[in-house]
Amino acid sequence: MSEKQRYFIELAYDGANYHGWQVQPNAVTVQEVLDHALSTVLREPIETVGCGRTDTGVHATQFFAHFDSEPIAHSPWPIANQGKTIDHGLWTMDSKTINSLNGILSSDISVKRVIPTHPEAHARFDATQRSYQYHIHFGKDPFKLNRSWEFRDKPDIALMNEAAKIIMEYTDFSCFSKSHTQTFTNNCKITRAEWIETEEGLIFHISADRFLRNMVRAIVGTLIDVGRQEMPPGDIRKVIESKNRSKAGTSVPACGLYLTEVKYSYL
Repeated sequence: MSEKQRYFIELAYDGANYHGWQVQPNAVTVQEVLDHALSTVLREPIETVGCGRTDTGVHATQFFAHFDSEPIAHSPWPIANQGKTIDHGLWTMDSKTINSLNGILSSDISVKRVIPTHPEAHARFDATQRSYQYHIHFGKDPFKLNRSWEFRDKPDIALMNEAAKIIMEYTDFSCFSKSHTQTFTNNCKITRAEWIETEEGLIFHISADRFLRNMVRAIVGTLIDVGRQEMPPGDIRKVIESKNRSKAGTSVPACGLYLTEVKYSYL
């Protein structure tokens, strides 16, 4: 038997019909469905490790996972290695394999690339930055069902962006985390937090080196309180410094949340 090869797989998915990414009993998840497709196409048991865990109903326009398998037949390609920069265009698996995976997967999950990597490469621990978007629309729109949060009254975007800038001054975000999570630290380095107005509504953009469970939805809920003028922007400092989840706003619905980008030093 040949030595196992580690691969990264890039995918996108509409999370409306799934109970999040991670495998769990008595519920259909993206990881479960993807592992089944990979095992079927590669004809060996495959277990993936994701770059994170999205909750029920959350979407991803870019998501990475890694897995080990027997070497997959392909044209000559470079190995994605730590500390090396290689042209992304070379990292494309044989289209027949990609088509086979997408043929098994339902229409709400799409495999984009499968990339051979260094044996120690890790989809979760090696990620250097993750970016999310939260989408809000105004007025009933059946085409945005489960893909955006319907909001009745337009909040004050200037006030929300003022509070968002203050958030970037901090690193301990205990107040925005679910309780009793298995994390060693609640520190995160946020590099972007900004609301952008579009023709269809509002999109909140946020990037950081890591995120806590439920963190983005809690931040959005708190900023919405600011936008509704239920609290002044400066009070966001009191919320963060309290390190108390009950001081922050309500978590907004999962339907508007998208994981949009995951960065690695070697991809």
